[in-house]
Amino acid sequence: MLTYYSMLIVGLFLIFGAVFIFMPMFINRVYSLLNISKCIGCLFLGILLLAITLPSLKYVVFKQYDVVSGRCVIEIDSSSRTSEADFDMQDTDEIFTFRDIPKLDAYGRSVPYYCKVTVTKDHNFEVSYKIYDSKSRKLILASE
Repeated sequence: MLTYYSMLIVGLFLIFGAVFIFMPMFINRVYSLLNISKCIGCLFLGILLLAITLPSLKYVVFKQYDVVSGRCVIEIDSSSRTSEADFDMQDTDEIFTFRDIPKLDAYGRSVPYYCKVTVTKDHNFEVSYKIYDSKSRKLILASE
């Protein structure tokens, strides 16, 4: 959910920033290429971020979540500065990404688990996960 809120806030800041860059240009009637490009860049990036996050806003505010459950495979992506865990749901062919890496004994395609992933109704943003043993359905790990 941290990703959702940060995208929403950054999108709002960029749109307000574009307005505050444009206001002095419009009042003083001084239109430099640098200020125009800043204004247009901030505006387009802000609109893009809001277009991604606003459709899910009602699901986040009213806490309308879906639980996707089934067999899953957990893969770790540590190519960037922060490592991420990708939950590949085998039954629904969906992939959900979490920044906190679960502390499990083994990862990868050869180690199946049973997972319950809580997501928004439109399946765009991940909320939490629970990992169970694939055979006994005993809870191994849950996110905070």
